[in-house]
Amino acid sequence: MAGGEGEAAWPLLDEKPDVYFDGCPGCAMERRKAENPGIPYGLFFHTWIINLVTCLPVSSLFPFLYFMIRDLGIAKKVEDIGFYAGFVGASYMLGRALTSIFWGILADRIGRKPIIVITTLSSLVFNTLFGLSVHYWMAISTRFLLGFLNGSLGTIRAYAVEVCRPEHHAIGLSLVNTSWAIALIIGPAIGGYFAQPTEKFPNLFSTDSLFGRFPYFLPCLFISIICFVVLISCIWLPETLHTHKVHNKEDQHPESLITYLSDSKEFDKQCSTSTKNKGLLTNWPLMSSIILFCITCFDDMAYSEIFSLWAESDKKYGGLSFSSEDVGNVLVVTGASILLYQTFIYPHIAQVLGLINSSRVATILSMVLLFTYPPMAYLSRPWLSIVVNVASVLKSCSVATVVTCSFILQNNSVPQDQRATANGIATTLMSLFKAFAPAGAGIVFSWAQKHQHASIFPGDQMVFFLLDVVVLFELIWTFKPFLDIPKQTSSS
Repeated sequence: MAGGEGEAAWPLLDEKPDVYFDGCPGCAMERRKAENPGIPYGLFFHTWIINLVTCLPVSSLFPFLYFMIRDLGIAKKVEDIGFYAGFVGASYMLGRALTSIFWGILADRIGRKPIIVITTLSSLVFNTLFGLSVHYWMAISTRFLLGFLNGSLGTIRAYAVEVCRPEHHAIGLSLVNTSWAIALIIGPAIGGYFAQPTEKFPNLFSTDSLFGRFPYFLPCLFISIICFVVLISCIWLPETLHTHKVHNKEDQHPESLITYLSDSKEFDKQCSTSTKNKGLLTNWPLMSSIILFCITCFDDMAYSEIFSLWAESDKKYGGLSFSSEDVGNVLVVTGASILLYQTFIYPHIAQVLGLINSSRVATILSMVLLFTYPPMAYLSRPWLSIVVNVASVLKSCSVATVVTCSFILQNNSVPQDQRATANGIATTLMSLFKAFAPAGAGIVFSWAQKHQHASIFPGDQMVFFLLDVVVLFELIWTFKPFLDIPKQTSSS
């Protein structure tokens, strides 16, 4: 152990740990944090870029999915495109829902790094195959397998708090969310600009080329190349999981004692006496924050599915008649705004209002915004583009606020040796919600286009009203007795 440096490196603990175990990667990480109390920018960036590449296949789909379903020929009528598009989005989430708990348990057994490597490799393979889809069943299958083998989402959240000291946890988890924001910039840009290249860049790509036969392969290939680069970089990714057995204090000799760190000794003691004696599923602070997370993600996924379909549908159906490039531009602006919001604005809002109150304000803002979407179809450019971009930015920032809050609550509800499993449970339940969201949204949107001229609640108004109902449940869940806040977070 270091002498004076070690004393100054533990501002949140009553005393420093006594012994680090040789050969234990978790202990090596704890030593590294003790000796370097500052923000670990290098590890944060590596975590951020890994999460980014696993999010790109999800976000890149939105600008061209409408046209891909049309070209696959599965929809007999234009009004049915939304119906079939919903199941493509749902297949990924269903696959992830089936295996997320397994990946979380495995990450708590064998480590975070192997799961991250497997996920990145599977993203490379099945995202490429998705771009080569010429049949609807192939598109569904490759998306399902892409989600089925994606185990990094819960793992990366656990990893983000394990590579930094407790005072930097909010930054680490915020960066995980920010990587999704960047994926919302890069993904839609790649999907919107590179899909159908023979139509957009006829001088570069002929109709007889590979990209003429597979018009949606180029954006998928581009993302897969990025995945390959990140996969190679994982060679230098440090492990954070402790590999030695942790015993109770009274059963140990003082010379072999190690403080098994979470947020603080008090938190570690609380988790040892509570979560070890009861399962994670009965840990209500954890489960209530996961439910809030799931409702928010359902709202976000349903909105993302509906927004793209609504914006690209014809104005006679209540849409905006946007092209894939138009939608890509909106999502790029939205993603860039979320990045700025998460980095510079949200920390100050959370500090002033607290985690819970900021989430409540965000959900109320989201409800108000959703009522403004149907009238946008009556606007003309350039006001249409301006209003759509502003509304999309504010809606997504509202979602980011609640999601970041739920991340912090979840990770504060369990000790380190259960974080990946807890995040696996969160990812499983969230994926189930997200599996139903695009499928349900696609069905509702298809129904809405067939009832656009109803005298009461025309189709487009009904779609956004139902989204508002979901956000209302989200708001209600931020209050007691539904949301149980961990003691160490109650002051936030």
